[in-house]
Amino acid sequence: EVQLAESGGGSVQAGGSLRLSCTASGFTFDDYAIGWFRQAPGKKREGISCISISDGSTVYVDSVKGRFTVSSDSAKNTVYLQMNSLEPEDTAVYYCAPTAGYCSANFAHEEKWYNYWGQGTQVTVSS
Repeated sequence: EVQLAESGGGSVQAGGSLRLSCTASGFTFDDYAIGWFRQAPGKKREGISCISISDGSTVYVDSVKGRFTVSSDSAKNTVYLQMNSLEPEDTAVYYCAPTAGYCSANFAHEEKWYNYWGQGTQVTVSS
């Protein structure tokens, strides 16, 4: 059974940092890519970052590029999202999800390829 567990969310002030974790089980971790998505209140879920576990290649959307860094630890079946210089606009529930193979450059618009989701972790950034 595929399972994803996100953790590390919380409340911070603008300019602060958080590190999210996504621990996965039920599939061969190194054969997948892991996408990070978020959903703000009243908005559609959006993809923000993706990492291909086998080669460590990453993709970011413009809104988080330079502020967020995604990494992985295959020994722990865990992907991390380091979020710096947080802004109130980053307030959302953050989710991770696996997809077979590698991240697509267009992953943020290809949510149909991500079929398993964790429960999410809330990030709240105050001004």
